[in-house]
Amino acid sequence: MLKVGDKAPVFELPDASMEMLDLSSYIGDRKVVLFFYTRDNAPQCTTEAIEFSDIEEEFVRHDAVVFGISRDNFLSHADFRDKHGLAAQLLSDEDGEVARSYGVLVESRNNGVTRLNIERVTYVIDRQGMVRHVVPVQHTRGHAAEILKLVKEMK
Repeated sequence: MLKVGDKAPVFELPDASMEMLDLSSYIGDRKVVLFFYTRDNAPQCTTEAIEFSDIEEEFVRHDAVVFGISRDNFLSHADFRDKHGLAAQLLSDEDGEVARSYGVLVESRNNGVTRLNIERVTYVIDRQGMVRHVVPVQHTRGHAAEILKLVKEMK
C-alpha cells in the first residue's frame, strides 16, 4: 500500500463510457480522490459509490475530482452507474495493474481457490501528485463524508 508522501502512480484507464482517463491530466490542476472498491453491485461497494456520488458537487467546490476503481469492465461499470444514478466516474482496471501499483491488489483464498481482489482503500492526492491521505474503508457509511472533510482541510 502506498504511504502518505509517496508520489501517486499515474495511469490511463477506461471509464464506464469507454473514454480513456489519464490521471496525469489532473496533476497540477486538481486534487484527486481515488476510491478502490471490490466490485460493482456488492452491497458495501454500492453504498460507498452512492455516497461519493451524492456529495460529488461538494468535492467539485473544493477543486477535487473523484474516481472509483475496480476490476470490473466498462460495461459492468455502465450498468452499475445507470442502475444507481452514480455521478462518480468509475474506471476499469481489469488486469489489476493500477490496483497493484497502489498496493491494493490482494490475494485471498476461499475453498482452496486463490483470487486477486481489490482492497477497499481511498487515496487523496494533492495537486502536486503526492499522496496526502490513505484511508482504508472501516465503515462504509460516512466514508465519503470523511474523505470530503480531508479534502476540505487541504490547501
